[in-house]
Amino acid sequence: MKKLFALVLALVLVLSIPAALADAQARSLDEIKESGKLTIGVFSDKKPFGYVDETGEYQGYDVYFARRLAEDLGVELELVSVDAPNRVEYLTSAKVDIILANFTVTPERAEVVDFALPYMKVALGVVSPDDALITSVEDLRGKSLIVSKGTTAETWFTANEPEVELLKFDTYTETFNALLDGRGDALSTDNTEVLAWAIENPGFTVGIETLGSLDTIAPAVQKGNETVLNFINEEIEALAAEQFFHADYEATLKDVYGDAVDPDNLVVEGGVID
Repeated sequence: MKKLFALVLALVLVLSIPAALADAQARSLDEIKESGKLTIGVFSDKKPFGYVDETGEYQGYDVYFARRLAEDLGVELELVSVDAPNRVEYLTSAKVDIILANFTVTPERAEVVDFALPYMKVALGVVSPDDALITSVEDLRGKSLIVSKGTTAETWFTANEPEVELLKFDTYTETFNALLDGRGDALSTDNTEVLAWAIENPGFTVGIETLGSLDTIAPAVQKGNETVLNFINEEIEALAAEQFFHADYEATLKDVYGDAVDPDNLVVEGGVID
């Protein structure tokens, strides 16, 4: 009987851990200031938006913005690596204060996190090998499409194209390696990402440059964390005066895209969509 009670108690404790993490209280802006450190979740393998370079330093469009937030707040910046499937969990469990990980705003996500003003525009794109180029959704039906779990690509194709077989991976590195290895016919993620990747990988082309609706990328905080949300929104609005995100583009994306992308088709200043 004692053994049974111990087993039941252990099971209860294990099951209660996720709930406790989910209820973890996010830090307020004052608490962040008092600690002297701002913790932001970014990608470590999604070049050119968030990645670790050959020296072990975080770089990219999102990281550039993260550094400015910490600088203007007057605190040290701690960057934490996240993957697409765990971005929400890192906020709900208060592992990070902010997510700046190429996070597309969707109604479903907005139910569980609070999004700040947008700083980038994006749609889906599809990249495939030149010798078997996919140029339409119809070309994908009956074929295999590589996606990352927890992304808008997974959501869109699941809802709209059930005839497309989805090969799902946890990280962006795994997805692109799967395409290079020929394990799928094509890969879909944000068009900004596939365009950059195709430029750096001869033999592959973005045959579908825009798919689905035009969406936005925005910072996210834990639901109800108004002080941090207000700080981010005020920063985005104030930074418009210096065209900060165009400077961010010049510093982190221009060398990647060259003349292939008009910055105004990607960059959002002051949280205002043109």
